Amino acid sequence: MYNSTFIFALGGNLAGDFSRPDCVFREALHKCSDAGFTLQALSRFYRSAAYPASSGPDFVNACGVLGGEMAPIDALRALHKIEDELGRVREKRWGARVIDLDLLAVGHNVAPDIVTLRHWMELPFERQQIDTPQQLILPHPRMTERGFVLVPLAEIAPNWRHPLTGMTVIDMCDALPPEQKTGLEPLHGLFPEQSCLAKSGANA
Repeated sequence: MYNSTFIFALGGNLAGDFSRPDCVFREALHKCSDAGFTLQALSRFYRSAAYPASSGPDFVNACGVLGGEMAPIDALRALHKIEDELGRVREKRWGARVIDLDLLAVGHNVAPDIVTLRHWMELPFERQQIDTPQQLILPHPRMTERGFVLVPLAEIAPNWRHPLTGMTVIDMCDALPPEQKTGLEPLHGLFPEQSCLAKSGANA
């Protein structure tokens, strides 16, 4: 039986059936609990510009740590199922979306192997827009270069160390070009749960 720690990222810039993207996050976290995960840590919610620039509304981003007794591939499938249940539609790479649940790391595991991980980490930008791995890659090959991942992750796992580069989350965050962190700002305050009603419920 697996007993793993899963580091994951949440992102989204569409409200779907809910009033705001952060409300979709709350529902996703409830569904994570129903799927057998235990939430161990959660960053603040951040607002960030859409990536690539001008591709849609501002995003809300966060990172969390889940515990669970399942294999990494089963955890990924569970996260994808939650995305589907919340209305995620995969029409365009890096397009606007209701919810994105990315499995960033499982402990300090490398999957499937160092050569494959290095290949995807070093993939040229123009290929990143086209090519999608057909297998689980751990750690997530793009996590080292995204401020909207590293800034919230630094709140909850600052000393997690990348198994390939040896850099901690704080190291990676400090090494980012300033423009990768420009415009990232926490959404201050906690939104009341009652304001996160589904649109259908609010209109009833």
